[in-house]
Amino acid sequence: MNRFILAVTAGLLATGAAQAQVTEDDLANDQSITTQVVTNGMGRHLQRYSPLDTLNKDNVKNLVPAWAFSMGGEKQRGQETQPIVYDGIMYVTGSYSRLYAIDLASGEELWQYDARLPEGILPCCDVINRGAAIYGDKIIFGTLDARLVALDRKTGDVVWRDKIADYKAGYSYTAAPLIVNGLVITGNSGGEFGIVGEVQARDVETGDMVWTRPVIEGHMGTLNGEESTMTGELNATWPGDLWKTGGGATWLGGSYDAETDTLVFGTGNPAPWNSHLRGAGTPSEGNTGDNLYAASRLGIDPATGEIKWHFQTTPREGWDYDGVNEVVAYEDADGNKRFATADRNGFFYVLNREDGAFIDAHPFVKDITWASDIDETGRPIFVEENRPGDPSAAADGGKGEVVFSAPGFLGGKNWMPMAYSQNTGLFYVPSNEWGMDIWNEPVTYKKGAAYLGSGFTIKPMYEDHIGSLKAIDPATGEWKWEFKNEAPLWGGVMTTAGGLVFTGTPEGKFLALDDETGEVLWSFQTGSGIVGQPVTWDMDGEQYVSVVSGWGGAVPLWGGEVAKKVNYLNQGGTVWTFKLPKQLASAN
Repeated sequence: MNRFILAVTAGLLATGAAQAQVTEDDLANDQSITTQVVTNGMGRHLQRYSPLDTLNKDNVKNLVPAWAFSMGGEKQRGQETQPIVYDGIMYVTGSYSRLYAIDLASGEELWQYDARLPEGILPCCDVINRGAAIYGDKIIFGTLDARLVALDRKTGDVVWRDKIADYKAGYSYTAAPLIVNGLVITGNSGGEFGIVGEVQARDVETGDMVWTRPVIEGHMGTLNGEESTMTGELNATWPGDLWKTGGGATWLGGSYDAETDTLVFGTGNPAPWNSHLRGAGTPSEGNTGDNLYAASRLGIDPATGEIKWHFQTTPREGWDYDGVNEVVAYEDADGNKRFATADRNGFFYVLNREDGAFIDAHPFVKDITWASDIDETGRPIFVEENRPGDPSAAADGGKGEVVFSAPGFLGGKNWMPMAYSQNTGLFYVPSNEWGMDIWNEPVTYKKGAAYLGSGFTIKPMYEDHIGSLKAIDPATGEWKWEFKNEAPLWGGVMTTAGGLVFTGTPEGKFLALDDETGEVLWSFQTGSGIVGQPVTWDMDGEQYVSVVSGWGGAVPLWGGEVAKKVNYLNQGGTVWTFKLPKQLASAN
């Protein structure tokens, strides 16, 4: 449903007034153009760093609410989105596949688009949406029934709509699309249903498919409607026909490194979770059981969809350690071009940006049980006795040996994006300290049904905290400071040249911390848990900060004992926008 709130918008359209157009240059320079936020990640490198320093350590205490926008109705649940800011309008996606256009100055609604979702959608981890993409005069986002929708950004009218995959087979879509050189790039969701992960590229003007790249070995890619090349080699690392339902969902979207002209996408868990069924529990001669290219990072040519390189963070994966977490481009202190990624498996990796080659890795959580270390090639040194047992070896054939593993399957770090500061050279990583009892079970594939072959119980590791925001030196892996939180952290992080680190907690607090010490300098209670992604921009000489508040996501659905710790939290759906008034900018 679309509706106008401000008559002036309709007036401008009626007179054919010229509209600003988002260009490739706008996307490429998003970090440095401080009056806008037109990419997810505040730059396609995903640094989530702003050069704005009007708001700083001395005056952040003067940050005050400018307006709050309610997403309204009963459709709340988790709000994991990042706002887009352009030409006086903020665009925000909401749970249940909604998109709002909001007047940036007043907080008033301009229009709303509500996708009409069919019965029977199969989202794994709440009915969330992580954001939109903007280009030309279009705002584009994905829906839970695995569709992509392009809207006129001034009216909310549908320009084109296309199907990513079949939702009845377990596919969905929750990530923010990525736009590069006139192509809108998407992944897919549904790794718990035996789907096949894929990256797709469409013409942003028409929605026409340009190329597809499945990310599991044995599947064929396409280019301009014709078969291109097979991904990997058939049965090289997969036994039998399991590659056909191999998982590897590309559910968090990707980044773009302009200097090497490379898309970087992460891939999720192989399917099923039971690694013994996939030959990964006890690899056979001639088959490593690595199950490529699941639990990996892939470098992809944006023009053709061909895979340039891959790095697998968890070969022989058996704990649901998805490899989707964001890959952030940066330069180290010596000027080397590097990628950094904090994996669900508990290790922080540094890779070479030219070819994805392994540079180094360090633990970023306190307890890791599944591997003792990462070797010089980047491959984990497995602790085999801490792999969930083979059900076929059990006396009753129904349940394999139960083991305790850490991190838990929700990861040392899950989807919630970290940030890099050009101010300090540090990464600020939202992590969680938890483990799990996990076991394997027999399972067979059935279209649209869960395809796990595992059971689990999440457990906290420490009495005083689960959540842990860490400032990490990528050169050494040293933790410069740690901010502990009783409940799990599930929201994004942002840094600024003003020396600030912004993030939110499930308890509803929106925080600004000192980037050098971790001291909390400012806090605001938003009324619901924060699992969204903060942004900042400049308007009329004043610096603004926004975050969406609304508790939900995977923790209350999958968290077991951990979820009980926060089951008192209220759902919500509010866009909170703050500003530093001009007259208080210099006040200490």
